[in-house]
Amino acid sequence: MFEKIVIANRGEIALRIQRTCREMGIRTVAVHSEADRNLKHVLLADESVCIGPAPSAQSYLNVPAVISAAEVTDAQAIHPGYGFLSENADFAEQVETSGFVFIVPDPDAIRTMGDKVAAIRAMKKAGVPCVPGSDGPLGDNPDANLRTAHRTGYPIIVKAAGGGGGRGMRVVHTEATLLDAISLTRSEARAAFGNETLYMEKYLEDPRHIEIQVLSDTRGNAIYLGERDCSMQRRHQKVLEEAPAPGLTIEQRHFIGERCAQACRDMGYRGAGTFEFLYENSEFYFIEMNTRLQVEHPVTEMITGVDVVQEQIRIAAGEPLSFRQEDIVLRGHALECRINAEDPENFMPSPGTITAYHAPGGLGVRIDSHIYSGYTVPPYYDSMIGKLITFGPNRESALARMRTALDEMVVEGIKTNIPLQQRLCEDPAFIAGGTNIHYLEKKLGL
Repeated sequence: MFEKIVIANRGEIALRIQRTCREMGIRTVAVHSEADRNLKHVLLADESVCIGPAPSAQSYLNVPAVISAAEVTDAQAIHPGYGFLSENADFAEQVETSGFVFIVPDPDAIRTMGDKVAAIRAMKKAGVPCVPGSDGPLGDNPDANLRTAHRTGYPIIVKAAGGGGGRGMRVVHTEATLLDAISLTRSEARAAFGNETLYMEKYLEDPRHIEIQVLSDTRGNAIYLGERDCSMQRRHQKVLEEAPAPGLTIEQRHFIGERCAQACRDMGYRGAGTFEFLYENSEFYFIEMNTRLQVEHPVTEMITGVDVVQEQIRIAAGEPLSFRQEDIVLRGHALECRINAEDPENFMPSPGTITAYHAPGGLGVRIDSHIYSGYTVPPYYDSMIGKLITFGPNRESALARMRTALDEMVVEGIKTNIPLQQRLCEDPAFIAGGTNIHYLEKKLGL
C-alpha cells in the first residue's frame, strides 16, 4: 500500500480523497494554487505545495508542476479526483513515465473511452447496447452522410468524438439542415477539442440518464455497484442524482450491469469507472464511459456500503477488489443535491466570502463540502461548493430527509442554488420519479 499520495485537485473532492487516505493510514500532499491556500484539505494535509497562480492553466492543469510536487515530497502516487487532469491520457502517461502511480485507469483506456467513436466500437464488441447511428466517424461525402441520417431516422444528433459534458453536439430535425449542422459542429470540435472527428446517433426524444458504477482490478475481477439516475440536468450538467433509479427492475439492473462488468474484463480496465446510458422505453443506449471518479459517487456508496475511493486506491496499489458481485446488496435509497455558489434564478456564479455556514445533520444526512464560515469562494473555478446527500430505507424517506436538510442548511454572504433544490424536492413529477433529461430545462423555461 502507498505511504503518501498527492491529491491533484481542490475543493470537496480533494477533502473527500484526503479523508479516505487518513482512514487508510496514508499521508497526503495537497497541491494548490495561490488562491487556494486556505482550502480545508490544504490546511489538514500532511504536506502542501503551491503549484502556481489562481488560473487553472497555470496551476491545476500544470502537468510539470503537479509531477514536481510528487517528486519533492517523495510521494508514490497521484490521485486526480474528477475534472482538471483526471481524464487526460497524456498526463497519466507522464505520471507513470516519471515513476509514480496514476490512481485511475491506464492511459490507453482513457484514450479509447475519450474518443466516443472508439468507445462505441469497444462497447459493441463487448455486447453493450448502443444508440443506432453512423457506427463510426462521419466522412466528407455529403450524400453518404444524408443516407446515414435517413437510415438512422430523424431527429438525429451530430456529436464530436472528443466532446463531453454537453459540448460538441447539435440536434438535427430535418434533412435540409443536416449538412450545415455537420459543418458547424466540425468547426467547433476542431477549435474546442483539437479533433474534428464527428459521429451521428439517433436523437432520443424523452430519455432518462442512467449510469452504472463499476470497479475493476488488475486481476481480471470486475463488479458493478448498481445504477444511478442523473436525469435532472440543466444544459447537460447534472443537478440532482439518486440511486437506485426509480422504476428499474432487478432484471434490468442485472442485464446492463453484467454487460458493463464484462466490458471491463474484456478491456482489461483498471479502477473505478462509470458507463452512462440513455434509457427510453425500457431500453439502454450507451453514450459514454467516464474513466474517473464521478461527482455523484456518494449515492452509490450510501446504498452499497462500498467506499469507492478506497477501492480506487487499493486497485492502483495492485490489490484485488474487496468485494465479489454476490457481496453487493443494494439497501435503501439515496439522493444527492449539488450545492453551487450561483444565483438560483439566472445561474450566474456568486463568488465571495461566506459570512455564516451551518451544515445540516441528523440520521441519514451526509454533507461533502470544503466550505466553512469565513471561507472565500474564488471566482476562478467551478461553482460547486458541496454535495448534500441523504439516505433512507426507501425513496420517500430519503426525499423527506433531503427536504429537512435543505431547510436546515445555511450559507450566507453568497448566493446558492439551495432554493432551486428545494423547489425540485417539492416538484410533483420528481416526487413521482422517472423524469427525463429535458424535464428541468422545460420547468425552468430554458
